[in-house]
Amino acid sequence: MKEFKNEKFCGERACFATHGARFDGCTFADGESPLKESGDLELKTCMFRWKYPLWYCNNVTVEDSSWFEMARAGVWYTNDIRVKDSMLQAPKNFRRCSGVELENVTFTHAAETFWSCDHVTMKNVRAKGDYFAMNSHDMEIDGLELDGNYSFDGVYNVTVRNSRLLSKDSFWNSENVTVYDSFISGEYLGWNSKNLTLVNCTIESLQGMCYIDNLKMINCRLLDTTLAFEYSDVDAEICSGIESVFNPKSGTIRAERIGELIMEKDQIDPSKTKIVCSDIAKNTDRVSWRQ
Repeated sequence: MKEFKNEKFCGERACFATHGARFDGCTFADGESPLKESGDLELKTCMFRWKYPLWYCNNVTVEDSSWFEMARAGVWYTNDIRVKDSMLQAPKNFRRCSGVELENVTFTHAAETFWSCDHVTMKNVRAKGDYFAMNSHDMEIDGLELDGNYSFDGVYNVTVRNSRLLSKDSFWNSENVTVYDSFISGEYLGWNSKNLTLVNCTIESLQGMCYIDNLKMINCRLLDTTLAFEYSDVDAEICSGIESVFNPKSGTIRAERIGELIMEKDQIDPSKTKIVCSDIAKNTDRVSWRQ
């Protein structure tokens, strides 16, 4: 295996089509696509300072390294890449990649990151930016801290555990998503999704969990959550109160308390939804803005 230590690479495609190499303490400075079309790489304590450093690569390991702000669109069309103990400042990272493993990684500007990727594993990842993980699939996520709206749009076959998501419009148009032991805060959670399951989660949302085909909630808490479940097929076990429930399509909702239950007979068939709750403060057959 070729070895490069404490070297600085400049110019476009500086290490183009490099195979079987180890880079230790190296800097990829000005110059696009320094490692394009490369494979079987090990990079440790490296700095990526310019655009498109790892495109069309295969079998790459990166450890204790940094992508700076101008290293945008850093990893595209790359397969079998492992990144550990690293920080990425640049946006639009990881596009159309397959076989991605991340551990202890921070994205300080994660806008439009992880689009159309598959077979992704994340452990202890922090990310800040909108449109995270659009149209990706087969993802296993544990310990994600995300600050960014419109996340996980169009994903499928995704499992999330032990995470904290501050994200409006998350999991829209998704399919086969399960979230365990997590906190989610954001308006319009899960709209137009199919087979969304939330287990032991705490959720805060305005008009959350609406327009969902097969929503399951097991032992979940809803904090300050209003106008929930509109036109959803729902099986919900809520171990708290719900501020308001609005026009669920069908299923069963169990809750300790419901502040307002709104069931409009000209919009849905109330008989198709079973409400199990001994404390309903107010029943309404017409939402206020239609009156």
